[in-house]
Amino acid sequence: MKIIVCIKQVPDTKGGVKFNPDGTLDRGAMLAIMNPDDKAGLEAALRLKDQYGAEVTVLTMGLPKAADVLREAIAMGADKGILVTDRVLGGADTWATSTTIAGAIRNLEYDLIITGRQAIDGDTAQVGPQIAEHLQIPVISYAQDIKIEGDKVIVQRQYDDRYHVLESQMPCLITALSELNEPRYMTPGGIFDACAAEITTWGRADLKDVDDSNLGLKGSPTKIAKASDKVRKGAGEKVVPESPEDAVAYIVGKFKEKHIV
Repeated sequence: MKIIVCIKQVPDTKGGVKFNPDGTLDRGAMLAIMNPDDKAGLEAALRLKDQYGAEVTVLTMGLPKAADVLREAIAMGADKGILVTDRVLGGADTWATSTTIAGAIRNLEYDLIITGRQAIDGDTAQVGPQIAEHLQIPVISYAQDIKIEGDKVIVQRQYDDRYHVLESQMPCLITALSELNEPRYMTPGGIFDACAAEITTWGRADLKDVDDSNLGLKGSPTKIAKASDKVRKGAGEKVVPESPEDAVAYIVGKFKEKHIV
């Protein structure tokens, strides 16, 4: 079985967020980590590898430094890493990003594609399903459990206070929740292998069946009207209760008003 895991290097928001003049994130100026949902998807793929002997390829689109998350994935147990990077791909929204990634995946053989549900730098949850649409394969989103039976994948899909059990023929794409599992740590041997591993780098010329009009900032239908690294909050309501009992009664009243209790 061949599994492709799409991962993304995202800004570590604890270190602050910076923007370019055009409103896009200045990724080169920020600390970066592997997107949490993507790491859960990677762990799911590695567990399938442990169980079935699958080959796991990790793929990311980003700046050249995004190779760092590919090496992290290899140190965790992935077999291969592919970086898609090109100046013409910069500033892409979800549509242009999914178009690019699908164009890269068309070069590969796969039974299963796993992506994170969403990235913490966008929170759209659109790229995974869009990739599936481009590739014309089934998609199961919000996976909280994944099993393989023959040529089928069986997924528990999170839904409000319950879950759906969905079955799909492979090839199929699954989007994973961060709650899916507890990702493993890199091993010392894995780190050594990752440092020595050759990362495959693809550019615009390596994308199959894509049009330039759907790539990068120019090919992104989403337009940013305004961007800010800080959200201003109102002063709020200030209350001076006469006693602790009054304070408790006020708070409980507010909870009831908001239907929290």
